[in-house]
Amino acid sequence: MQDQDAMKISVLASGSTGNATYIETPEHQVLVDAGLSGKKIETLMNSIGRTLKDVDSLFVTHEHTDHSKGVGVLARRYGMDIYANQGTWDAMADKIGKIKPEQKHFFKPNSVLSLGDLDIESFSVSHDARDPQFYELHHNGHSFAIVTDTGYVSERVEGVIRDAEAYLLECNHDTEMLRMGPYPWSLKQRIMGDTGHLSNEDGARAMMDVLGNHTKQIFLGHLSKENNIKELAHLTVENIMKQHDLAVEHDFHLLDTDPDEASELITL
Repeated sequence: MQDQDAMKISVLASGSTGNATYIETPEHQVLVDAGLSGKKIETLMNSIGRTLKDVDSLFVTHEHTDHSKGVGVLARRYGMDIYANQGTWDAMADKIGKIKPEQKHFFKPNSVLSLGDLDIESFSVSHDARDPQFYELHHNGHSFAIVTDTGYVSERVEGVIRDAEAYLLECNHDTEMLRMGPYPWSLKQRIMGDTGHLSNEDGARAMMDVLGNHTKQIFLGHLSKENNIKELAHLTVENIMKQHDLAVEHDFHLLDTDPDEASELITL
């Protein structure tokens, strides 16, 4: 397949301090989430040879600040279209400031939106936000699924994202680090609960349930700064998958993400 017909992706930032992911097709340049300052996101974009001036659409997963901090600034500064469901628009309204009506688009959960050569499929997840939804993006036979804030991955979500070519899946915390750490018990319960976040082990199990013959790249995302370590998350996932005879680094690659540095722009 010609490179110019491919989908390109970069995880600009992923973690408890801010999240943003870049996806490019021949006709569109889009972001999923903008949980950092506009200046920081532009710096991350520049590091992969891109600019926010060319981004036409931003898809918001939910209202938590680490996913929505820069939404209003990007809308006003760059004039891009913003997509979110009704619940998320309502919940982030007071945080993001005024957005022109023509830039504000409502994207229902569990539906598909087509933008030229890019199809975006939304799906609801179990997280303690108003109406959280994540996305799988499709272009020319390629697919990229993003799931980084959920207490568990339901069979319904598994059915939507099964056998994608690339994933950004959550490995938020190491369970023992969380249990032994400084957080109050109520917060620990929230993180470990059904509307919290996936642990390294949970992320590995979810990935084993959905990856298929088309799967080539798996980004480990949304690592907690306080309750995880990049090397530990990678090793835990790799070991669990190898124990189940999955050919890690042969049939597919496990890729780390960072809260401050963009991943390499890869071509699917």
